[in-house]
Amino acid sequence: MWPRAKHKAAPEKGGPILDLSGPRLAEVFEHLVRAAQPSGGIERDVGALWLKSSLFVELLGNGRAAELTEDEFRDLCGFIAPVRRRVGHWLGRHGFPEMRGKLERLFAGRADPASADRRIGEFIAGFPPDREHRWVRDLAAEALHFTAPRRYPLMTRWMWDARVGTGVLREIWHAENVDEVTIPVTDDFATFATLSEELEGFLSSNGVFRDLSFYVDLLCAHVYAFYMEGRGGQYLRTEFGSREDPMGHTRRLLGLDALGTEAGRTRLKLVEGKARVAGEPARLEGPR
Repeated sequence: MWPRAKHKAAPEKGGPILDLSGPRLAEVFEHLVRAAQPSGGIERDVGALWLKSSLFVELLGNGRAAELTEDEFRDLCGFIAPVRRRVGHWLGRHGFPEMRGKLERLFAGRADPASADRRIGEFIAGFPPDREHRWVRDLAAEALHFTAPRRYPLMTRWMWDARVGTGVLREIWHAENVDEVTIPVTDDFATFATLSEELEGFLSSNGVFRDLSFYVDLLCAHVYAFYMEGRGGQYLRTEFGSREDPMGHTRRLLGLDALGTEAGRTRLKLVEGKARVAGEPARLEGPR
């Protein structure tokens, strides 16, 4: 077992020291495995993430952002919960060509994660800095992650938002009164890469050795689902799923509620016209 994360900095390039709670992670992981059982097990949800990633790879991978159509972009947004209900208004005012140009610049230099903070920052700076446009960080984060999940960790606001001090990182931080602790960690690439490495280590110590990027996504989404269920009240229960569905919040955070089901198996028809079944691997870009 992994009783408690040891203090560990990001290798060589420098990075934050994360003090994570092993008991908290163990509690959530055990609940995740149990919660997923009635609908086919956690492997089915990992397969659904493979399908989501397959679509992102097909439409944005290998420099294809310049060829993206508006319909294809809207399909992608359907798999990003904070974006799908808000992006239509922006597109109506500014038009898709402007969005496509922003995505092209975001993916320029995609093979170099060291430039991720700069590119994400420039992407966000292209929109008004107000509450109505907070979704743009999630759009950038999910586009990069699901196009190359081994290269880019998931860097959404619900993972960690240093400005307001909320997210998964706080929910798994080791502290007696964690709600009152100031966590001196930024929300940059180094933080998310270190967090992903720590969580992969936790999962490996618990017998998970394949598809670690997607297992990390599911674990983190379930951590935040615990937070929403405990503090969100009726609004979040209505927005993210019923209390009777223990995976409702988790799947919606990752956009998996956009996948249809057929005979109990998740399917996604890709642009090429071929339907893939959950668990079928996609060709993903390089190592992280």
